[in-house]
Amino acid sequence: MAASIRNILEDMGEDPNREGLLKSPKRYAKAMLFFTKGYEQNAYDIGKDAIFNVNHTESVLARDIEVFSMCEHHLIPFVGKVHIAYIPNDRVLGLSKLARIADIYARRLQVQERLTKQIAQAI
Repeated sequence: MAASIRNILEDMGEDPNREGLLKSPKRYAKAMLFFTKGYEQNAYDIGKDAIFNVNHTESVLARDIEVFSMCEHHLIPFVGKVHIAYIPNDRVLGLSKLARIADIYARRLQVQERLTKQIAQAI
């Protein structure tokens, strides 16, 4: 990935050998792997030990879960807030897992419509 970024810098007319850019391709590659770490994670693994049988049938709501993602069309970041609500039917998912599941899918190349669908299906 770093070699590809080096080529992109050259295509832009930049000198990847100048001091300010020498380590940029490697830094960019590391950052992209961090921004897209959701590919390495699985929602089932996050939630499997956090499903609890309880006598609760009222809706569960988590608001203002901040997400960071990368637009798959432009490869630039977008940020937003996710609200998740569900009716547990006597089984609840640990509240902290909702944000973690949202993060798994946000940390992939995304569009907002697919992101919301993936979160809903996982929960």
